Amino acid sequence: MPTLFDPIDFGPIHAKNRIVMSPLTRGRASRDAVPTPIMAEYYGQRASAGLIITEATGISREGLGWPFAPGIWSDEQVEAWKPVVAAVHAKGGKIVCQLWHMGRMVHSSVTGTQPVSSSATTAPGEGHTYDGKKPYEQARVLDGADIARILGDYENAARNAIRAGFDGVQIHAANGYLIDEFLKDGTNKRTDEYGGSPENRIRFLRQVVERVSAAVGADRTGVRLSPNGDTQGCIDSAPETVFVPAAEMLQDLGVAWLELREPGPDGTFGKTDQTKLSPQIRKVFLRPLVLNQDYTFEDAQKALAEGRADAIAFGRKFISNPDLPERFARGIALQPDNVKTWYGRGAEGYTDYPSATSGPN
Repeated sequence: MPTLFDPIDFGPIHAKNRIVMSPLTRGRASRDAVPTPIMAEYYGQRASAGLIITEATGISREGLGWPFAPGIWSDEQVEAWKPVVAAVHAKGGKIVCQLWHMGRMVHSSVTGTQPVSSSATTAPGEGHTYDGKKPYEQARVLDGADIARILGDYENAARNAIRAGFDGVQIHAANGYLIDEFLKDGTNKRTDEYGGSPENRIRFLRQVVERVSAAVGADRTGVRLSPNGDTQGCIDSAPETVFVPAAEMLQDLGVAWLELREPGPDGTFGKTDQTKLSPQIRKVFLRPLVLNQDYTFEDAQKALAEGRADAIAFGRKFISNPDLPERFARGIALQPDNVKTWYGRGAEGYTDYPSATSGPN
């Protein structure tokens, strides 16, 4: 019966425990989406995780609309990521780069171009910009040439991640961003080969995975999905008809692991009464399954003991507890975080949380 402290292999990536650091947007890159030195300190502090999944990292300027989030489409960005990866490896950790295209969830004042998506829809609410929040704009429909170009962007970003030294990549196909916008019928209104039937709506995800896997190896590729609930206005009327086949497809394509973000009725970030699909997905995806969303230590141990998951990804807890695995192992109380510092520009709320044994890092 596995526990959180047992090792696990994600393809050739050997993780020393099953405590995964979930991707966490923190906004410490430059305005040109270039990682900064403080990011090496931040990730190095958290190297005791079995596997670190980086904050969502843009595959292109078009796809990256979050202020001060990092990218991985240019040589300058690759070089700036190298010391970040090295800091994690120096402490015996493993780290993969999460590849991100935000789709319609951007603002043109950040990207310099109109948002794009599967269909001409507008996300609800407001997006972050360098000048405060602004209402989202209607997305432009991606045509065949656009899709081919974006597939190339995914491939380029994946190759760049390996050049930077990452142990692998995770394709961000969740949370209402571009791939999720193709998967769900609430946002995908297409009538071509990318719309309508679940098989068609899965097509873009398949093509992204195939391009990335061909570039860096399926065994170094993971995927993140959010099957249940309304993620930023992106919802499906019958998610089991889409996400179970999608998981089966990912099994057939040989990806190394699958992570599911599954909010519940009492979720901290997103609440839903929609049924979790992980039990059904567990039956068709046979490689490591990672579950995420509001897990306590006890809930995580139980999920592993009952065979519902192979590892658990923790997000917010890693913000204020850089030594989270040690705190779990020793029963040390967790430190609260301060949401006001999540997207700050400096060390406060980023690298200044103390570890349990050594004081401030």
